[in-house]
Amino acid sequence: MTRRARDVYTEWRGGTCRVKWWSGDYHDDGRKRFESKGGFTDEDEAYDFGLDKMSEIRQGTGISNRDGATLMTDWIDDWFKATDHAYTTHKSYKAIINRHLKPYFKGKTVAEIDVIAYRAFRMHIQRKLPATGSAKNVMTVLGMILDDAVPRLIKVSPVERKRQRGRYVKKTQRPRKRDMDIAAIDQLARNAEVVFGYSGYVMIWTMAMTGMRPGELFGLRREYCYPNWPASDPRTDPDEEERYEEDVLRYGKGDDLMPAIRVQQQVQQEKGTLALVPPKYYSYRTLVVPQFLAEMLDKLLASHDKDWVFPGMSGGCLGSAGFSVDYWPAMSKGADERKRAPGIRNPRPAIPKVPDFAGKRMYLIRHGHKAWLDEDFEHSRFAIESRMGHEMPGVEAVYSNVTVAMERAIMKALQERWEKFQEAPNKP
Repeated sequence: MTRRARDVYTEWRGGTCRVKWWSGDYHDDGRKRFESKGGFTDEDEAYDFGLDKMSEIRQGTGISNRDGATLMTDWIDDWFKATDHAYTTHKSYKAIINRHLKPYFKGKTVAEIDVIAYRAFRMHIQRKLPATGSAKNVMTVLGMILDDAVPRLIKVSPVERKRQRGRYVKKTQRPRKRDMDIAAIDQLARNAEVVFGYSGYVMIWTMAMTGMRPGELFGLRREYCYPNWPASDPRTDPDEEERYEEDVLRYGKGDDLMPAIRVQQQVQQEKGTLALVPPKYYSYRTLVVPQFLAEMLDKLLASHDKDWVFPGMSGGCLGSAGFSVDYWPAMSKGADERKRAPGIRNPRPAIPKVPDFAGKRMYLIRHGHKAWLDEDFEHSRFAIESRMGHEMPGVEAVYSNVTVAMERAIMKALQERWEKFQEAPNKP
């Protein structure tokens, strides 16, 4: 073995030369850990290679042979364990990793995922998941995993964020949305009442007038709903004492108070078990409601003693009731009459179809609520986005605040929309 420089060695074995360099690490017994590469036919070339490796190590860009051989599946596991996400995000990432990333990259090292391998996976997932949004979510997670592998496992990330090479492919346009007709909401609410009673009727109007997410509606408990809230607030967070006191002065039942719902949680299924978790993106918020809805909520809570504001057919939580199978299709697509007969537990009249929602997601009601507020041209953009549970970037978010006047304007506009519909000559 020939020592050519400190911590860089060359040696000939057979007809080829091998270079060894210090990796920057130590063995458990204190000895330096060396790495090597063989196959050189020129000793100077081998020596220069070793010097380059040492330079990379000094600059913090060197990758050891051991790290470079890390399996992609092992790195994915390490990456996921080190992340801290909200419940729904954690659940979504876990599904993407287990269903798509780990099966595809099984047996491959991180170093093997170059730009060509990255493109190959992108084409694979686009064929497997034609829905643009689904494929994009998978690529987003893969991008974060590969970006965080730099510089320990790979020198640069293969993720392409500029315009893709190859033939131009026009981006898929978003599906066209119809304006949300209040008459369609009314019919949907009436259908819901046929399916699971007054609870269903009020739930649809609540979603249309607040923009709450389905999981937030299903997880709404009576202690967070008008007329009980805020007097019934459990007050579990000592850091929120100031807000608790302000809520009592601002919201509730009374001439000078505003009726409101507190979005404090949602329900999600986790391995077959119903879990109460924070709202998406921790979007805790207070939603004022128009007077007609306040009266409906008051009447609804007086009609039952369940913990959930909107109990299902059996009185339990809609989050565990198979809502998308047993409730929504009949509410939106309609259903034939169900006559009383042996084996028929819940006879009911025929349910008319609601064309605006048939075959579509219930989530569109949330979108429609925002559109209603936008149509009024009088509400603060910050107040609208806060109501939807969105965070605004920049200075506007720092300096803005949802005031009582803003909330009263929203209540007034929604109440007027309801009253105008009630006065319509062709109302059902």
